[in-house]
Amino acid sequence: MEVSDTVLRIGMSQISPVWLDKSKTIEKVIEQIKKAKTQHCELVVFGEGLIPGYPFWLGLTKGTEFDSKMQKEIHAAYARNAVQIEAGDLNNICNVCKTYKIATYLGIIERPLDRGGHSLYCSLVYIDQAGKILSIHRKLQPTYDERLTWSPGDGHGLRVHSLKSFTVGGLNCWENWMPLARTALYGLGENLHIAVWPGSDYNTKDITRFIARESRSFVVSVSSLMKREDFPDDTPYLKEILENCPDILANGGSCIAGPDGEWLVEPVIGKEGLIVQDLDYNRVFEERQNFDPVGHYSRPDVTKLTVNRERQSVIEFKDGSNNK
Repeated sequence: MEVSDTVLRIGMSQISPVWLDKSKTIEKVIEQIKKAKTQHCELVVFGEGLIPGYPFWLGLTKGTEFDSKMQKEIHAAYARNAVQIEAGDLNNICNVCKTYKIATYLGIIERPLDRGGHSLYCSLVYIDQAGKILSIHRKLQPTYDERLTWSPGDGHGLRVHSLKSFTVGGLNCWENWMPLARTALYGLGENLHIAVWPGSDYNTKDITRFIARESRSFVVSVSSLMKREDFPDDTPYLKEILENCPDILANGGSCIAGPDGEWLVEPVIGKEGLIVQDLDYNRVFEERQNFDPVGHYSRPDVTKLTVNRERQSVIEFKDGSNNK
């Protein structure tokens, strides 16, 4: 089945991770990409930090306790299962994207070598239909207790990508509330905005429509799921985690708003699986007729944004490399 160049079929993969298990969660991601292809999707999107999962333990086990053996051991397990792209951890996913000619936005917990290989970053990775990683956006500012396990990112990944007629970009979770981060993507021509979340309609139900109306773009919010019973039996300190754990930690809320800010797909609650929707690029032009925040309705002579897209590192070699 072929759709026109101005229509893009996307799949929102609202699934739970195999928590703290990188390999098994990657297998689950690959299954979803293959399923998306059977439904003729051209882009499939996964939630924030899906591989290997969101750090739910922080709010359940006194995550701020300094020098806690429990906190150290859970963090170590998290780090061991974080994604190291340089080591080829995403190669199988890239190969599947290439084989099936499908693009992917994937939320991961990254342990990058260019920051020493030990600290963790909440990253949003874009893999194109040729299976190439074109951008890795590290969350600019972890939110609240996330700062106990994730590090602040940088502007290097504030980039957009061409996909058929669309220009697509994305942000992680509460970054979507940051007007300057959004503006950086708008200024690059974004008209399909990807917002990834750990999973809650509390987050997605308002901001999704707001960004769509502000930007006159399609906005796709994709969330994960997580229930009490989704913690594997071999989870470190499982008893302590479950002691104060609610039945539902992430209820989904994946949704899509059109360029007029109205729902195409209202928030989907508690349902695991692939949600498919066609997006018509012509709707962007229709809504930009009366408002374009970086075009005819902007005043760059009065207000202008400066963006630093250098990849940050504590070391810079004289040959210009910041890798080992």
